[in-house]
Amino acid sequence: MPFIIVILFYLLHNRKLRAQNQVLKKAVVDEQANSAALKEQLKMKDQSLRKLQQEMDSLTFRNLQLAKRVELLQDELSLSEPRGKKNKKSGDSSSQLSQEQKSVFDEDLQKKIEENERLHIQFFEADEQHKHVEAELRNRLATLETEAAQHQAVVDGLTRKYMETIEKLQNDKAKLEVKSQALEKEAKECRLRTEECQLQLKNLHEDLSGRLEESLSIINEKVPFNDTKCSQYNALNVPLHNRRHQLKMRDIVGQALAFVQDLVVALLNFHTYTEQRIQIFPVDSAIDTISPLNQKFSQYLHENASYVRPLEEGMLHLFESITEDTVTVLETTVKLKTFSEHLTSYICFLRKILPYQLKSLEEECESSLCTSALRARNLELSQDMKKMTAVFEKLQTYVSLLALPSTEPDGLLRTNYSSVLTNVGAALHGFHDVMKDISKHYSQKATIEHDLPTATQKLITTNDCILSSAVALTNAAGKIASFFSNNVDYFIASLSYGPKAASGFISPLSAECMLQYKKKAAAYMKALRKPFSESVPYEEALANRRVLLSSTESREGLAQQVQQSLEKISKLEQEKEHWMLEAQLAKIKLEKENQRIAVRLRSTSSGQEAGPAQENASVVSASGQEEAPVKAAPEPVHSTSLIGILTRTSDSEVPDVESRENLIKNHYMARIVELTSQLQLADSKSVHFYAECRALSKRLALAEKSKETLAEEMKVASQNISRLQDELTTTKRSYEDQLSMMSDHLCSMNETLSKQREEIDTLKMSSKGNSKKNKSR
Repeated sequence: MPFIIVILFYLLHNRKLRAQNQVLKKAVVDEQANSAALKEQLKMKDQSLRKLQQEMDSLTFRNLQLAKRVELLQDELSLSEPRGKKNKKSGDSSSQLSQEQKSVFDEDLQKKIEENERLHIQFFEADEQHKHVEAELRNRLATLETEAAQHQAVVDGLTRKYMETIEKLQNDKAKLEVKSQALEKEAKECRLRTEECQLQLKNLHEDLSGRLEESLSIINEKVPFNDTKCSQYNALNVPLHNRRHQLKMRDIVGQALAFVQDLVVALLNFHTYTEQRIQIFPVDSAIDTISPLNQKFSQYLHENASYVRPLEEGMLHLFESITEDTVTVLETTVKLKTFSEHLTSYICFLRKILPYQLKSLEEECESSLCTSALRARNLELSQDMKKMTAVFEKLQTYVSLLALPSTEPDGLLRTNYSSVLTNVGAALHGFHDVMKDISKHYSQKATIEHDLPTATQKLITTNDCILSSAVALTNAAGKIASFFSNNVDYFIASLSYGPKAASGFISPLSAECMLQYKKKAAAYMKALRKPFSESVPYEEALANRRVLLSSTESREGLAQQVQQSLEKISKLEQEKEHWMLEAQLAKIKLEKENQRIAVRLRSTSSGQEAGPAQENASVVSASGQEEAPVKAAPEPVHSTSLIGILTRTSDSEVPDVESRENLIKNHYMARIVELTSQLQLADSKSVHFYAECRALSKRLALAEKSKETLAEEMKVASQNISRLQDELTTTKRSYEDQLSMMSDHLCSMNETLSKQREEIDTLKMSSKGNSKKNKSR
């Protein structure tokens, strides 16, 4: 309906705009015709004005010509007059001629002057009329232009408004069409989802009805009674194990233990330094005997460790009793009773020393060294000590109440647990306030006593120690108070940790039995648990798959390497044969050269025997041949290589030719072998690197493929998530009522099933107990 109304409104508005558009078009056409007519009239007036201007120009030109002619005539007249005077005696004919010409010129001049005046008057009138007409036309043109501009502005504004309205309506139409299509799609999707939901509801109803019938049949057949109805039996049921709760509770108690240890240390120091102060002030025991009251007070303070240390031990036992396997509630914390007893003994100690402390302060006030300010501080301290004892008594009362459920269940109702815990927090905050007052008043008292003339260094040091212990007590009390106030909500919430469908444990005995049952159940479950067969983890399997793929690739690479190495070996064998042949040829050449040298040596020796002259000549030539290379050869460079060793020769030693050639040949053969081994090593490394690079490239390609597949899967998953979120948001409202009814029904069924299961378990336990009794009988 709203969509149809919008369409009708759009059609009516469109018709109105069309009618207005027709009227505006007619007005625009009329204005355009008027403006065209005015333009035509303006053109005609411009043409007449141009004609008049042309006539005026011609008249001015004619006037100028006449003026020039008049000037010429006047010049001639002025020239003719003196000539007339000189020629008076000439004949009558010339005078008459001149007079006739003068009269003619005068008449002509008179006519021209009149005509000029007439033309001037006409020109002036025409000019005035033209100016008047031009002014009127200009005014009319200006008014018409302003009107045309106004009309054009109105027309432009209307056309702009019309176009804007058309665009707006077109946009609205498009939006409405899109919205209608979206609504139609949503309606179709909602119909499909409702059908699916109905099918799911039907299936769930059938499934739940079948389960209900099955559970009812099991209950009717195997469950004789429900133990959750009776609180005594229900207290024996093992609650669900909450490991997080136990770990947090142990952590909290550990923090409390640390705070209590700090408090115990501070209390020990406070009492010990108070005892030292009594021995010093107002009477020093090293100089004079102190009063019997202070002696007794000092004796009691000396016993403070036997009352303060148990507080730490009790909290330590409480911390050790809270483990991961236990169920920590007030009914099961049996060690809280021992801590309460130790706190009670410390309260008795405080009550015992309080009167002595007050009397000791009064004795300090009665001494002659005590001033009025010091007396006021002592009175304030006495009040603070009373408050401190009262706060400890109040705290001990609430702690003893919290310890009652673990020993006497009827001593404290379960509904009062939260109020007792809040009162404990208030008492701790009160203890913190009292300790702040004590530290403040002690600091004031210490400053006053330090200013006394009889104040000793021992007294000043003891006062500083007492003040530091009071500050430590204040800090410990503040930490404990803030810690308890921060965790009091958790303490109150954790009291519901226990058996279901009941108010809690009935007695400490039932709690102890429950813990025993819990241990037995844990042992039974542990015995039932069988070790799973070892399997390869998913990540390791993926890594092995990649290694397997890389190994197959490496096999192909190794096969190629083997083929390439075989080809290289064959080439090297061919080269080896070639070089063997070359070596044999070189050996043959060497033998021939040696033979030729031997022949030459023999011929030279025979020549030496032939004649002394030849011998001398040969000796000279030989010496010259031997000296020439000696002179020509420079000093050899000392080198560590084999060639360098061979080049080093001395005058006394000349190496043999064959040994030198053998050494050179061995050197080059060893060098060739070394270079070939290095070349083979480099080739093998390059092949290995090539195989590794190829395997890595294939791995990279596989990784890219897996990345693409994972990206596509992620896109599909994101689309599915968005689609599911849309479906969830659309179907949430329609499912709320049905799900609420179903949830109520399921809760009732689950409760009945849990009760039946608990009854079955109790029956099994009772049947086992009866069977054991029968066996024992």
